[in-house]
Amino acid sequence: MSGHRVVVADTTPLNYLILVGQIEVLCELFGEVMIPEAVLAELSHPKAPADVTNWLLNLPDWLTVEKVAHVDQTIQLGQGETEAISLAIERQIPIVLMDERRGRSAAEARGLLAVGTLNILDLADERGLLDGVAVLETLKQTTFRADAELLDRFEARMRARKAT
Repeated sequence: MSGHRVVVADTTPLNYLILVGQIEVLCELFGEVMIPEAVLAELSHPKAPADVTNWLLNLPDWLTVEKVAHVDQTIQLGQGETEAISLAIERQIPIVLMDERRGRSAAEARGLLAVGTLNILDLADERGLLDGVAVLETLKQTTFRADAELLDRFEARMRARKAT
C-alpha cells in the first residue's frame, strides 16, 4: 500500500479522536497505529469516558498493542508518554501522536516528530477526510485543553481552506 506508515500513539490523541467520532482518520492518514501496553491501560481506566470504553471492546485491525522491551526511564513523564516514546525509538518509528507539551518536547529531543490531536484534525481536514471546523467545535465541548490562541489559529486555517 503506497503511503502506508506506522505511528506510535499516546493516550490523549486516541481518547479525543474517539470522543469526537473521528478515530478512523488515523487509519486513513497513517495506515497502522501502534500503542504500548501502558496506553491501553490508561484508555481502560475505570474513569475513562464510556465512548472510549466501548471502543476498546472491539479494537480495529489497524491498531496493535505492543510490549516495550526497554523503557527509557530518563524520559520522566507519565507511563503512557514514556512507553510511547520508548516504543517509537525501539521500533524506529519516527512519528509519535502526543498532545502534552512536556511529552512532545521529550519526543522531539529524541529525534521524533510529535503530532498532536489538532495537527491530526488539520491534516484530515486538508485531505478532505472530515470537516475540521465542525470537529474542532465538537472537540471544544470535551475536556480537551489547549491555548485559545492555538485553537483559533487551527480554526482560521481550516476556515481559510474552505474558502478557497
